[in-house]
Amino acid sequence: MYYIHTIEDTISISPANFGQDVNKTALEALRKKYERTLDKELGIIVAVFNVRDVSDGMIMPGDPSTRHEAKFDALVFNLDIDEIVAGEVSELADFGCFVRLGPLDGLVHLSQITSDFISYDKKSSAFVSKNTGRSLKKGDKVFAKVSSISLKGGIKDAKIALTMRPDGLGKPEWTKEPKREYKRGEGRPRPKQRK
Repeated sequence: MYYIHTIEDTISISPANFGQDVNKTALEALRKKYERTLDKELGIIVAVFNVRDVSDGMIMPGDPSTRHEAKFDALVFNLDIDEIVAGEVSELADFGCFVRLGPLDGLVHLSQITSDFISYDKKSSAFVSKNTGRSLKKGDKVFAKVSSISLKGGIKDAKIALTMRPDGLGKPEWTKEPKREYKRGEGRPRPKQRK
C-alpha cells in the first residue's frame, strides 16, 4: 500500500533563493512539483523527503534560474489487484459504501458487501443484512480486497472497486460469527436455470 521510492530529477532554483540552503530550497521545489500528484508507474506521491546529492547549479541561456540534479525519497501510495486493505467506511449510498484507503476512497458496491441479502436502511443510516443481521455504518473499520483500479486522469478521477464478500473480509466481528448454512430460498435469490 505505502512504498518508499528513490527518484532523481532536475530542479530549477530562482535567483530569489540564491544564497539560501540549497537542500532546503530543493526540498521546497520538489514538494511543490511532486506531492499530491499521480504517477502512472509509481502511484500517488504523498510526501517528498530526504533530498540529497544536489549538484552544483547550471545556468541555461535565457533563464536566470539555476538547474540542479537532485536525488530524493518519496512516500508513495499504490494498490495492486487482489490486495487486502484495511480502511474505514467514509460514506454510505443506496448503491454501496465508500471506504477510505489513505489518500483515496474505494467503492464497495451493494452486491459486494456480503454474500447475504443486504439493503440500505435510511432510518438508521446503515446497511443491514436480511438473514445474518450484519450491519455496516459510517465509521466502521473494514477489511476489503481490491477488485479493480482505474487511475486515468488525476487523483480526483481515480476509481478503486473493492469487495468484502470473501470469508475473512468485512468488519472484524463478522469473522467471529458462526458459519450458517442456508436453506433453499434464503439469502440472495439464485438465478433461474434455463431449460
